[in-house]
Amino acid sequence: MSLKTGKKILSLDIPGYEWRDIFIDKHGVWHLDGLAKKPFSVLSGVDGVFNALHGTYGEDGYVQELLDTYQIPYTGSGRVASALAMRKDLALNCCVEQGIQIPASLLVREGDSREDVVSFYGKFSPPLIVKPVSAGSSVGIFLVSSEEELNGAIDEAFKFSSAVLVQEFIEGREATCGVIERFRGESVYPLFSVEIVPHFSNFFDYEEKYGGKTFERCPGNFSKEENLEIQRIAKLMHSSLGLRHYSRSDFVVCPERGVFFLEVNSLPGLTETSLFPLELDASGIKFEEFVKNVLDGIFN
Repeated sequence: MSLKTGKKILSLDIPGYEWRDIFIDKHGVWHLDGLAKKPFSVLSGVDGVFNALHGTYGEDGYVQELLDTYQIPYTGSGRVASALAMRKDLALNCCVEQGIQIPASLLVREGDSREDVVSFYGKFSPPLIVKPVSAGSSVGIFLVSSEEELNGAIDEAFKFSSAVLVQEFIEGREATCGVIERFRGESVYPLFSVEIVPHFSNFFDYEEKYGGKTFERCPGNFSKEENLEIQRIAKLMHSSLGLRHYSRSDFVVCPERGVFFLEVNSLPGLTETSLFPLELDASGIKFEEFVKNVLDGIFN
């Protein structure tokens, strides 16, 4: 998805800006004009960076720390805020501090006894959710309905992260909501929320997300009160975590229990099929206008 976001950005003609295509491979090797080079060589003469990376390395604070070292301005959140947002458990801790409703959760680290896991499982009616604390795009997430499945899912989730979250499953409708800083007279401007409707299940996993098995409705078919709460929390989490320029938060809306925060994306996808551009369009914002606003934000 990073390559698609980068391609989308490079296709734009933004007055006052000239693009340089920098590619970083899965091994962290930087490339310019098809040639592998050291970061300081690639960044020579660069005034600023539009960070189009998603997931590990680009969204967890690593690239941000490197750019800070070379004193290169960049779009998106800083090193610490990026790391906080990437760690689902730390983001949830922030929710607790802010009084935001979240699913009941248990953090499991490698080597921990599974006794607490069994006890947690016994407190809720199955199914439960198992997810890595620091993987994105619904990678390594499982819906489990038995203790045997639970332990197997935890073992699988450890392949993506050194810690795993076990959570109660909230029955409801999936939602997401993006925000933009310093836009339309607001310090943090909320976009219209999106309702995500899986075609084949009520569980939004990686296959559902990227396999064309969902329908996205924007604005979402939520009540006025639900939509205002979604937007309020999206703005609050953006500010509370110290995020920058733009972000997108994910939710589940339960008819009986209200809005639950799930996680926040500090660098949401900007591809042709991503949710953030869908929200921009529904909100009457041209993609070029959004990108220029973000770029202006790193120089002003």
